[in-house]
This record gives sequence, structure tokens and C-alpha cells, in this order.
Amino acid sequence: MNPGEPQRIELRLRELAQLFNSLDPSPFLERDLDADAEEFIVGWAREVHLGHELALVVHLAEMPPPDRAASAGEAVRHYFSTRAEMKQREFRLLMRRGRGSLVVGLLFLAVCLALEKLILGLAQGPFGAIVATGFTIVGWVAMWRPLEIYLYNWWPVREERRNYERLACMAVRLVPPA
Repeated sequence: MNPGEPQRIELRLRELAQLFNSLDPSPFLERDLDADAEEFIVGWAREVHLGHELALVVHLAEMPPPDRAASAGEAVRHYFSTRAEMKQREFRLLMRRGRGSLVVGLLFLAVCLALEKLILGLAQGPFGAIVATGFTIVGWVAMWRPLEIYLYNWWPVREERRNYERLACMAVRLVPPA
């Protein structure tokens, strides 16, 4: 691949209709991609560094009518733009869930730490220490979910959104049979 040149994703199809979901009744420009075609395109795009531009080259055994050929690129970009918007909504929902989990986790941790202090003050000996330590552990375990969201879960969603945004900008070229 030459620097500055888009990374090409090559797809060979019999006809353009194979690129789109045949059961989707939407108008052509709003039609979903075929699940296998989407998986292939997205899989290839994941392999290419996010800094590189992409181009979809569709080799066709038979060319579609000119109006369909002209709007194919727009339909593909619209599809991936919609997917990027969905991932953005998923990200916002995840962050909202993280905030809620964090509030619940912190409140529960505070209650557990208060119970730990109370038990240590009331019950002397090994039994009191075991129960108090149990409250400390349970309180910190309750923090696992918000920490998981804020430390790990948001990365893949953001990466998928960025990949879809890149796919929403790619050039689409239909290549007629040789």
C-alpha cells in the first residue's frame, strides 16, 4: 500500500443487489447491507490502522442500472453513518449506566465500611474481625461493575464507532466485468 492512498477493500459479487439485505423493504438509499457483506467489510476495516482511509471496490459480474450504480456509494456510506450513530448512542447509554452503577456502588461501599467500623467497635475477637473484613470485601466487590465500565467496557464501543465513522466516509467504486 502506498502512503496517502486509501486501503482498498475488494468485494466480488454477481450483482449489486447481493451487497444489500434483500428482505429490507426500505428505499435503496436507506437499505441495510447484507449481514455477510457487512461482516466482511467491517472485518477488513478493523485490520487497517484507524489513521488510513478506506475505499470499497466492488467487482460486479453484471452492472446495475445507472441510477442504482450512481447511488450505491451513498447507500453504503449512509448505512455505516447510521451504524456509527447507533454506536454513539450505545456509548452514551454505557456511560449513563456507569454513572448509575458508580453512585450505587459508592453508597453501598460507604454502608459496608460503616458496618465494618460498627462491628469492630461492638464485637471483639476473631469473629468480629472476620465479619468486618467480609463487609469491606463485599463493599469493594460492589465497585467492580462501575470500574469495569469506566476502565474497560467503553474502549471497544468507541473503537467500533470510529471504525464505522471511517467506513461512512469511504469511497465506493463499482467495477464492471472485464
